[in-house]
This record gives sequence, C-alpha cells and structure tokens, in this order.
Amino acid sequence: MRDLKLHRTGVKRWIVNYIGRRYRCSVCGTTFSDRSPEWPQHSEGAGLLAYVVYQLIELRISHRAVDRSLADLFGMRLPRTVVNRLKSRAAKIYSETCEAMLVKLVIGNVLHVDETTISVEGVQEYAWVFCNENQIVFRRTETREGQFLKEILRDFKGVLVSDFYPAYDSIRCPQQKCLVHLMRDFNNDLLKEAFNDELKALAQEFGDLLKQIVETIDRFGLKTRYLRKHEQGVARFFRRLSSQIYRTETAARYQKRFVKNRQTLFTFLEHDGVSWNNNTAEHAIKALAALRGAIGGKSKEGGTDDYLILLSICETCKCYGVRFLDFLRSGEKDVHAFAENSPGRRRLPLMLGRGRKSV
Repeated sequence: MRDLKLHRTGVKRWIVNYIGRRYRCSVCGTTFSDRSPEWPQHSEGAGLLAYVVYQLIELRISHRAVDRSLADLFGMRLPRTVVNRLKSRAAKIYSETCEAMLVKLVIGNVLHVDETTISVEGVQEYAWVFCNENQIVFRRTETREGQFLKEILRDFKGVLVSDFYPAYDSIRCPQQKCLVHLMRDFNNDLLKEAFNDELKALAQEFGDLLKQIVETIDRFGLKTRYLRKHEQGVARFFRRLSSQIYRTETAARYQKRFVKNRQTLFTFLEHDGVSWNNNTAEHAIKALAALRGAIGGKSKEGGTDDYLILLSICETCKCYGVRFLDFLRSGEKDVHAFAENSPGRRRLPLMLGRGRKSV
C-alpha cells in the first residue's frame, strides 16, 4: 500500500507491503487466502488520498501536475486514472456529509442561493450553490429550470436571499432580492444613458435610502430593532415613486421593477440576520469559477459531481476557519464537529462581514 505520512514539519513517503498466502483445495479446487479483514481495501492510503484531494481542490492543481509533483518529490507515479479514482473515492466518503449539510441549510432561517454555468463534456449545464454563513453546498443540473429548486426547497420556511432570476419567485417563502444586483443594473444603465436625468434622480434617491440603511447595519448589525426605523423611509420612497410619470423608457422600466418587487426588496428590515445582498453566495460562486477554470470543460457528469462535493467541504471548512487538509487527515465527517473539537489546531482567520458591502 502506498501512502504519505503528513506531519507538521514535513511529509514522508510510506510503503506498506502486506504478505499473504493463497491456498487451493486439492479435492474441489476452491481457492482461498489467509487475508486478514484488517488489511486495507485500497492500494493508496488515507494520507495520500488527503494530499491528492488537497492538491486538486484547495490548490486547483491539474491531474498531470499532481502526478509530476508526487514523482519529483516522492518517486511515486499516479496516472490520471488513479487520481480520478482517488477523487471519486473521497467524494463517496463525503457525499453523506454534503447531504446532511443541505438538510441543515433547508431547515435554517436564512438561505443564500445562486447559480452559474459549467461545461460538462463540452455541454453547458448549471451549478447551484446553497449556503449560509457556516455551510456551503454545490449541486449540478442539466438545465436552469425551477423545478429543481422546488424539490430541494419545498420544506424551506426561512428567508431566501437571491438575485432576480424568476425561478426563485416560485419558492413559497419570504424572499430578499440582492440590492447589490439592483445597484449594478442602475450603474450599467447610467453608463449607457449618461444624460438621462430621470434615471439619475431615481438612482440617487434609491442610493441615498440604501446608504442610510447600510450605515445602521455597519453600526448595529442586521438587527430588526434598529432597522425597522427605516420602514418609514422605504414607504416614502415608494409613495414618491408611484406618483411619478417617467417619459424615458429606462426610468419607467425601473419604476415597474420596483413596484413588482416591492415585497422582496426590504425584507431584511423585518428579520434578524438577513442580509440585504447575496455576497455570501457570490463569494462561493467565485470559488467554483476558479476551480472551473482549473479543470476546464472535459469532466464527465460523475467527475463534475465529485468536484462539487469536495469543493462544498473545502469551502465549508473556510467558513468555520479550519484548514481543509487538516479536516481530510482527521477522518472526521462533520466539519462543525471537527471545528468544535479541535481547539488546539491552527485556525484560518474567519471571513467577517462577508454579508456587508458599502454603497
């Protein structure tokens, strides 16, 4: 069995040779061996498995580069097929962990959702991220249809934070649309129509309102007791908006957009701990995009799903402030339990304020 012994100060190659005997019955011809049930079931040990997964997911190194590094450093060759087998083996180990994390996300009070395109054997498919401040889970679908969301979130009763993709509107729960997306759209249209005074005035009024709210968040956090004072300002904004008659098409379009999404733009004022943006999910999507760039579009369905499972574990480790490689080496299946029971381990700095962004 080939393995690596990982220590705090170095890594050592470790080869274990198991010797057994095979026997054959002279009467019936049946063969059997004296193999002990305690012998490992794989020719690669847990240390080598952790090292390879860490290289693929955390460092985003290609299969060939993993093979070269092992050959140069340890005199150990791992062809692409072996690396793929190790990746699939690790994904199988942590598949139940991801399912358990998704269950916890669905029964939680706040859920951030986003999606992006991925290439599977040259065909465009979609990867979805479901997350909160502590856990991140990725899933793949062939299309962008909303039925997938209905099935996963049918029991979700918390607040769903998302962008303005219509499929999210089919989920029956309180929703908060990402106001950063709305401000980006404003900025893009203002660049195209620099002399549209109506659009400028509308963007300025909305920006001023949001700036006051964010200043309260920066001072007191996402607490309803402090945020509800802005409900009167929101009501005044919508009253003035409904009384306006816009002549330009773009300003009129934004007026309709505000009216249509009125119930989902300021939900965070009524619920503790609900962010006004979807930065948490977008941060996770960036990690997926970085890995997507490293693996390219040649992965098959099973290989892509394996990557998403392992990336879910890696990003969740970052949320808890623990090292992905330490978790892989530990043999633990629960990231939360590992973080709680490892006070002596070095922790990564927690990413504070991921849900906040200045206007």
